[in-house]
Amino acid sequence: MNRIVDQFARLKRAGQKGFVVYIGAGDPDLETTRQLALAFDRAGVDVLELGVPFSDPLADGLVNQLAAQRGLESGTTPPKLLETVAAIRRDSQIPIVLYIYFNLIHRVGLESFIAAAAAAGVDGLLVLDLPPEESERYEALMSAAGLCHIYLVAPTTPDDRMALIVRRGSGFIYYISRAGVTGMQASVAGNLASQIAKLRAHTGLPIAVGFGVSNPEQAKTVASHGDAVVVGSAIVNQIAEHGRSPTLVAQVSAFVKALADAVKSV
Repeated sequence: MNRIVDQFARLKRAGQKGFVVYIGAGDPDLETTRQLALAFDRAGVDVLELGVPFSDPLADGLVNQLAAQRGLESGTTPPKLLETVAAIRRDSQIPIVLYIYFNLIHRVGLESFIAAAAAAGVDGLLVLDLPPEESERYEALMSAAGLCHIYLVAPTTPDDRMALIVRRGSGFIYYISRAGVTGMQASVAGNLASQIAKLRAHTGLPIAVGFGVSNPEQAKTVASHGDAVVVGSAIVNQIAEHGRSPTLVAQVSAFVKALADAVKSV
């Protein structure tokens, strides 16, 4: 079974909420990405999203844009990232999603990229700029490779299109809790409960809520509504602050553990 599907099934049986972490791959370098992945697994992270560095990350705010730039500067490419995923797999079975823009996949070739991702140990792709209306061949190839094709739903998504998107997705639905780009926020969206209820009317897939969750208190609030919480920018910001400090992995994983504990307390 796909690791993402298996993980959410396990969480459901245990009556627990999931914790999804996003970091920019190759920030500050791929060896640190590998070490962070293993530390996050030990800290209670259920799914790891690795942002593949891209020159035009249109869905991302400043924090994640800068992480993508640092990833590019460290020489991170899709093939090198897949080598890192394979290295992670030698020590961990944490489910891994690549957060990626379609141009990077198109450059390699759709079939070739999906096959290489599956062989490396990737469990799913979240392609930011590939709408489901244009994804028929992509979805077929992903399903054949045993990978989850994960889609985003925004607060501004019309009801009829929301129904289409969630019918086409697999693994989990990523609900963007607020309009705009990624980034830390001072508060959680006030309409979260009603929006998630609307999503649940259309799908039995787990609903992971992200964009803006910044601290344990917010993570706990979001976990009370969704099936999983996604935290990205706040963790990426910690990586930026600690830079190349020898304590980076320990410092960031301690921050992540506090978030994981908050999510698991719901």
